[in-house]
Amino acid sequence: MTYLAGKMVLAIEAGAPNNGKSEDTTARVKFATVRGRRHPYVSAQAVRRWIRDGMVEQGSVPSPVTRVGKAQNRAQKANTDADPIHYADDDLFGYMRAGAKKEDAATTLRDSPFMLGTLMSVAPVYPTEDFGVMSRGVSEPVLHGHEFYTADLAAPFLLDLPRIGTFTLPTAEGVGRPNYLSQEEALRVAAAAAAGATAVTFRDQPAVRLPIAERSRRAAMLLESLAHLSGGAKKALHYGDRVPSVIVLVPFKGGINPLANCVDGEEGVGLRIRGDVLRKELAAWDGEWEAPVRIGWRPGFRDDLREDFEKECAVELGEKSIVIDHPRTVLRRLAADLRDGKLNAWFDDPADAPRA
Repeated sequence: MTYLAGKMVLAIEAGAPNNGKSEDTTARVKFATVRGRRHPYVSAQAVRRWIRDGMVEQGSVPSPVTRVGKAQNRAQKANTDADPIHYADDDLFGYMRAGAKKEDAATTLRDSPFMLGTLMSVAPVYPTEDFGVMSRGVSEPVLHGHEFYTADLAAPFLLDLPRIGTFTLPTAEGVGRPNYLSQEEALRVAAAAAAGATAVTFRDQPAVRLPIAERSRRAAMLLESLAHLSGGAKKALHYGDRVPSVIVLVPFKGGINPLANCVDGEEGVGLRIRGDVLRKELAAWDGEWEAPVRIGWRPGFRDDLREDFEKECAVELGEKSIVIDHPRTVLRRLAADLRDGKLNAWFDDPADAPRA
């Protein structure tokens, strides 16, 4: 397998985990307008930050961030160290670092092996506006307001496993995607070699690759962070659990996500987790995925949907081509298998296999 495709659902109860631009004295939540209806959302940038923070809690050392440019200068930037050899977050989440001036070092960038969609409400929701007053110790009370909502948010994600710990280089002629390490970063390449990296050809480009133990460890850390996901705005007023209520994972050969329509929503109905759609997708992509499909489903969350799903997929559950457990258990068990080397083949790209 090459990719780990997934979809997750976060249940937001009276929360405001990601705020948009304030209007006057009222803090607004982020929302998108779909067919004239409001759908609150949490941006992928916010969730990726939650995952990064979760990795730090597990002992991962984050890449240092440096601010470049003066506050009044529109060209101000904030760059990480752009060192995917030593920092797992630079490797997993990508970066772009550009010189402040033309004469500075060339731009270096890395696409993110971890791709995440926007966590958007599956059905229209109209946020509630809460009115507040600050009157403690002041003669004239200060009025303010903010929005919050209750909704099920869903987003797809995709983890490009072979690209973790793999850094391509431009060819001698300067041809190729400037997408991981540039030729000018000779010290980084040397550091990679010192860390045990080997020279490989990756998707028709010269590359260096870290040892499989380190690559699988980084993938495991990401999954473990999802298993205890936390974060978001306004926790003092609207604290809520952010561990996924439902998460679906399937190892897949291609860079597509077959779970797009398996988890969706409908106005007046809300969240739908459709076993019939999942079965048809798996049949259509027969030979392109590896059993089992791992589903994490928190006890007590939408028991009606779970009962319908288990009836629809009774055969697959009996054959264990689909398995269901707690999201934390599913994610940590998969992470343990990655760390133990049981899934090392997932990190090989079939396109790089020797051709007959």
